[in-house]
Formats: sequence, C-alpha cells, structure tokens
Amino acid sequence: MKIIKINAIWCSGCLAMKKTWKEIEKEYPEIEFITYDYDIDEKQIKNLNVGDILPVTILQNNDHEIRLIGEKTKKEIIEAIENLNA
Repeated sequence: MKIIKINAIWCSGCLAMKKTWKEIEKEYPEIEFITYDYDIDEKQIKNLNVGDILPVTILQNNDHEIRLIGEKTKKEIIEAIENLNA
C-alpha cells in the first residue's frame, strides 16, 4: 500500500494535519508514505489530477484507490486505510 499526500506550506489544513500524519506513519510502518508540495512538486503531481482543494491524500493498493480531499480526522484516515486493505 502507498499513501501520497499533497500539501502546501500556505495550507492551514495541511499544517493542522501534520501531527496526525506523524502518528499514522508510526502506526503503519508497512505503508509507503510519499509527500509532495503542491507548488514545488508540480512535475510529480501533474498526472495525479489534483484539484485546488488541499490537502489531497491518495491511498493506493494494487488497482484500488481512495482519495481524501480536505482536512480529515485521524479516525477518517484510518477507516480509509482499513477499507482499502480489506
């Protein structure tokens, strides 16, 4: 499983979620976490079809994908992870 997080330094929701992501990354060491900056990493996120609302989180497992748009709670993120792993 891979989780791609797209943030920006000017995004208040992105900043608010930093602590939550640190906790989740510790709880799920088997997941590959990739973080991109919306403004700096334009080349890498070009083909991901990211809109203007941040943060964007893309959970990928084999051929399945779940996208979380906007600020989410730790519970919402964990539910998405578990649903994709089911």
